[in-house]
Amino acid sequence: MASEDRTVLGWTSFLVAIGALVIALLIPILDNDDGVSSASGPALTVLDVELGALVIIPDQLTATPGHIQLRVTNVDAVVHNLSVAGQKTKDLQQGESEVLDLGVLGTGAYEMLCEIAGHAAAGMTGSLTIGDAAAIDHTADADAAVADYLHGYASWEEMDAAMDDRAMAFLDPAIKGELGGQPLEPEILPDGTKRFELTAAITDWEVEPGVIVEAWTYNGVVPAPEIRVEVGDRVQVVLTNDLPTATSIHYHGVRVPNEMDGVPPYTQDAIPPGTEFTYEFEAIEPAVGIYHSHSGAEQVLDGLFGAFMIGEMTIPDVLVERGFDHVDQEVNMVLNDAGVIGLSLNGKSFPATQAYSAKVGDVMLVHYFNEGVLAHPMHLHQPIGWVIAKDGKELLVPMPGDTINIAPGERYTVVYEIQDPGVWAWHCHILTHAERADGMFGMVTALVVEP
Repeated sequence: MASEDRTVLGWTSFLVAIGALVIALLIPILDNDDGVSSASGPALTVLDVELGALVIIPDQLTATPGHIQLRVTNVDAVVHNLSVAGQKTKDLQQGESEVLDLGVLGTGAYEMLCEIAGHAAAGMTGSLTIGDAAAIDHTADADAAVADYLHGYASWEEMDAAMDDRAMAFLDPAIKGELGGQPLEPEILPDGTKRFELTAAITDWEVEPGVIVEAWTYNGVVPAPEIRVEVGDRVQVVLTNDLPTATSIHYHGVRVPNEMDGVPPYTQDAIPPGTEFTYEFEAIEPAVGIYHSHSGAEQVLDGLFGAFMIGEMTIPDVLVERGFDHVDQEVNMVLNDAGVIGLSLNGKSFPATQAYSAKVGDVMLVHYFNEGVLAHPMHLHQPIGWVIAKDGKELLVPMPGDTINIAPGERYTVVYEIQDPGVWAWHCHILTHAERADGMFGMVTALVVEP
């Protein structure tokens, strides 16, 4: 009996010793809430970061040297990513999270930013400071959490002056640069076919003053030249591919034969670099369409898009009776928010966006095209608009609205009667797409109305 007791005590002592060893091994791993440390390597610090509405929360992080990981969560409805110290998360959808492993970082300051085009410029930046524990001033962290209503400016007067300077720059025609989306004249073949020639190539494009990007363009401009034909026309579009990759053209919202739909590998082989392809079809019915690449989203977002118009839009009788019996001006406005072009109207970001002019009593017909990845509620400050067509199809009853929400791929045709003189802002009403600390930017233009 005594022998059995000694055996039990022996096993008990052994298990207690093993338990103590396990606890001793776990203690260094669970030594703080921020992260873990290991006797076999640098201490691991884990910090939480949220991506909000064009803001990084918090935008100032501090840690001691060692192995750094960031737990990144997108709490915004818009897609964001986070880039720090040469590492980047994937593009995160709303509610998605990812652990960004930065490896071992030494003392220094590291920039944080979202790399989605236009987001860093809109203020989606911050910094990660790595320093010795004794040197880190956590009081500064608390102070940084207090709202900086002046956004780094010395006074409200200085901040206001910066906003005014940017707004007034918009009125200077010298900063606009080359405009895209202008009509492309066809060659008329002997049988009456209208032949349009396009060359896809990478081109330096000035999105706003001093901001030059490598855009992917048709005929060197963003948006691509407008192609316009009439119902019944025979159409040829000859595409020469001077890009470094294969490409194609899809006629979005335009009725074409399947073999002309431009979707490799289903309807055609992709067009290799250094070759050309001819699209041929009849313009069967009216359309407010888009022509764009269908060989990778980046090609479209970086500039390979343009308006394709067939026929004329008819003003509904109910509006004709209200005085909309003529059209003084027709405008195509192509919206983008990603790629190298970023937040833009017709390939330009404020203050380089095109200004529009009209007179009191004029009727303006506007076609909105969304070639981005986000919806954009477009708002013209002065007159109420009447939506008369969606995706090129005339509505049975026009719909009024001063803010028209255009989802990716959609086209809305809106008629405006100009009523009052002045300079009227025209912008996306997702405010972070149009304003930041130094004033207006991105998806903003204006309508200048003369008496």
